Amino acid sequence: MRTQVGIIGAGPAGLLLSHLLHLRGIESVVLERRSREYVERRVRAGVLEQGTVDTLVEAGVGERLKREGLPHHGIEFRYGGAGHRIAFERLVPGRCITVYGQQEVVKDLIAARLAAGGDVRFEVDDVALHDIGTDRPSLTFGGERLDCDVIAGCDGFHGVSRDSIPGGVLTEYRRDYPFAWLGILARVKPSSEELIYARTERGFALHSMRSAEISRFYLQVAPDEGVAAWPDERIWAELRARLETVPGFALATGEIIERSVTPMRSFVAEPMQHGRLFLAGDAAHIVPPTGAKGLNLAVADVRVLTEALARFFAGGSAEALDGYSRACLPRVWRAQHFSWWMTTLLHTFDSDDAYARRLQTSHLDYVTSSNAAGTTLAENYVGLPYEESL
Repeated sequence: MRTQVGIIGAGPAGLLLSHLLHLRGIESVVLERRSREYVERRVRAGVLEQGTVDTLVEAGVGERLKREGLPHHGIEFRYGGAGHRIAFERLVPGRCITVYGQQEVVKDLIAARLAAGGDVRFEVDDVALHDIGTDRPSLTFGGERLDCDVIAGCDGFHGVSRDSIPGGVLTEYRRDYPFAWLGILARVKPSSEELIYARTERGFALHSMRSAEISRFYLQVAPDEGVAAWPDERIWAELRARLETVPGFALATGEIIERSVTPMRSFVAEPMQHGRLFLAGDAAHIVPPTGAKGLNLAVADVRVLTEALARFFAGGSAEALDGYSRACLPRVWRAQHFSWWMTTLLHTFDSDDAYARRLQTSHLDYVTSSNAAGTTLAENYVGLPYEESL
């Protein structure tokens, strides 16, 4: 078999890349080790930047997003017994976020690829990359071989793509945080119209949502915490303790339909390419979810890679492809800093003494009272325009 671009991974990065390439007349094959049902159901990110929404709409896969997505024009920081709203409509006029689950984006992209006759293969075993340092790379899987001009590694942090790059090529930057997030999905109407980021002495909590009837919550927990330690009663009691800290707020409870523990880490691999292999999304970088940047960074990578591939196949020039990492990394590191900043601003660190915690409160006071500081938060949260990041 032969195709122009072999794509490993049917998450948002791989599927969006395949779709955008199709719109430019470029062939691709997507290989995914999980089943279609699994990738359409796994719950991940749910906050889309303005640029991500615009990209999906412009690509013709945003109809359901526009109909069912929940636009938000602000978020709340809750600490010290009070709530403080960061008003996007005032600080960054015309830009907002939209709450729409990653699994819903994946469903829309799969439907679009299959409707267009795209080649998306699920439950593919033993994917291996060959000759990525040459102009004739290939993929093997399940006894088959796929020759490509280019390979896109969109298979996440634990995928095979990054590990296929020879030793000594990549420089890896990483930071592990001394806590994890317990993520909870509950069948209950959200108790707030906007996201609530709560900083308490008990630890961080986040009130989010996935629809008008489904709420999403996160609790800061120990890094080695297991879900078995968190029965329903304990989850709701801890969420109340961390969120019901302002007068008049009552947390609605309901059936918990999913719970999982996610480690918190920051990671960047440089460069995001080697030979004819190009990494996108979590295969190249990880951010703690506090800043809601993971999925959005993947979309930004794919936009750059699509344009570079379009130029390459149109005229054979590899200049844009050679500059892929240089084009992506400034935005990646901006998101790394913002995600680290949000994480350190809002979480409780066991290593912090009383002085450090008072500094944290002072910083929160500045962010919530200063137009300049609030604007910095808002413009990063809703997403910097693409032209400003390259």
